[in-house]
Amino acid sequence: MTTTSSPTPGSAPGEVTESITTTLTPRQTIQAISGLMMGMFVAILAGTVVSTALPRIIHDLGASQSSYTWVVTLELLTMTATVPLWGKLADLYNNKLLVQLSLCFFVVGSLVAGFAPNIEVLLGSRVLQGLGAGGLTALVQIVMAAIIPPRELGRYSGIFGAIFASATVGGPLLGGFLVDSPLGWRACFLIGVPFVLAAIVLLQRTLKLPTVRRDVRIDWWGAFLITAGVSTLLVWSSFAGNKFEWASAWSFVLVAVALALLVTAVMVERKHPEPIIPMDLFRNRTVTLSIVASMLVGVAMFGGSVFLAQYFQIAQGYSPTKAGLMSLPMILGMMVASTIAGGLITKYGKWKIYLVTGSLLLPIGLALFGTIDAHTSKYMLWGFMLVLGVGIGLVMQNLVLAAQNDVPAKELGAATSAVSFFRSMGGTIGVSVLGAILANKVTETLNPGGASSGGSNAVPNIAELPEQVRTVVENAYGAATADLFMMSVPFAVLALIAVLFIKEKPLLTTSGAERRATEAAVQDEV
Repeated sequence: MTTTSSPTPGSAPGEVTESITTTLTPRQTIQAISGLMMGMFVAILAGTVVSTALPRIIHDLGASQSSYTWVVTLELLTMTATVPLWGKLADLYNNKLLVQLSLCFFVVGSLVAGFAPNIEVLLGSRVLQGLGAGGLTALVQIVMAAIIPPRELGRYSGIFGAIFASATVGGPLLGGFLVDSPLGWRACFLIGVPFVLAAIVLLQRTLKLPTVRRDVRIDWWGAFLITAGVSTLLVWSSFAGNKFEWASAWSFVLVAVALALLVTAVMVERKHPEPIIPMDLFRNRTVTLSIVASMLVGVAMFGGSVFLAQYFQIAQGYSPTKAGLMSLPMILGMMVASTIAGGLITKYGKWKIYLVTGSLLLPIGLALFGTIDAHTSKYMLWGFMLVLGVGIGLVMQNLVLAAQNDVPAKELGAATSAVSFFRSMGGTIGVSVLGAILANKVTETLNPGGASSGGSNAVPNIAELPEQVRTVVENAYGAATADLFMMSVPFAVLALIAVLFIKEKPLLTTSGAERRATEAAVQDEV
């Protein structure tokens, strides 16, 4: 790829606009995004690989049950809170440098996690991993949109969606294998480091992006208020029903603080010349509906992968490795649906049919899982997972594509990160709330009346329980997991309604960089 950067007549001092003089061939594009794909795969994997390893991690580090959910949610919380910040930085600074910085954060976090001597250090490392994952979540799709036209993006988005799906659901499989192997749970964090380092080298050699330099004013207050508001909301969703009741003074205080921070953030964003999340985005019907649908889909996507792994181990009695293998049909459904739909979108230019189909399958798949118990046949479970996997595969990436296709090039970063941000926030809230509900339901079943016992809050080791107790525990977790999936059905139905109102528009045939150069030239003429 050849790129040139030249000042545009009439531009502001210090501003350089870019133009792309040649179009990448498919082979060059694959080479350019190979590092992105590798880095993204490992980053997403880090968020899910711990799900089957958590019981062993918590035991070995001598941690309490309250740490169980936090090892997952702390990484998701940090990733969610920082996605819009990375997205805005992508509109202001060199994307290649930002991607490499994200990968560096991830490497440091992974190394700290792999050698963590206690739970406190491990939780701190998850913050660093979340910071890196937040950057990659926003930046990978932004970079792809910058070098690939929306009409062609379907093909590559399909590949990206398959990678995302594999990492999301394949994490528990790898985690179970590593925990049962001589390498132990620490390898769950360390195994990705060489691949991330390789991704950094690949990006340096193959990814060529124009640098845009211009006078900017960073929205520090907006960044602080958004991060603080979202973090407070996520902390509330994690603790409510666990540390305190949903309807309690603590709940009211935390929700009130979160809402006050977010309302203030909206006021700041409306007045700042370079807002983190431009409020104008929400005037765009496609972007707004994509954001709403993504948030609702996030509940199904993250909740399903996290709690299914626990269901397989505790309710069905599988080992960590076998529990991971049980999730393969969902991986297959996601990969096949995402890849095939991406190719068809590129060929025919139609995308809404896949969004609608996937949105129909989501509530069906969730409702099917709402019928499971501790004795559900593995063949039925495989069928349910296939339905749910295909639904997620058809919806997830195409919502991002719809938003990217309907905004000016200068807002690509903000629009992409907004969709990813709300999807992650939905997933984080889903994991936190559903996890608290599951714990309460299991406790109520195993401990009627609320009588306390020393081990009532511990995650049981099925293999060590007497036969009669084991049967009771398996049934409790089976019923509780089914209830969680049934609770998720209304969210999926609302996502379907949002998708139905998205208007299909022809996919553009120019890349984000080309569109940005054209928009800059038109603005200068005006």
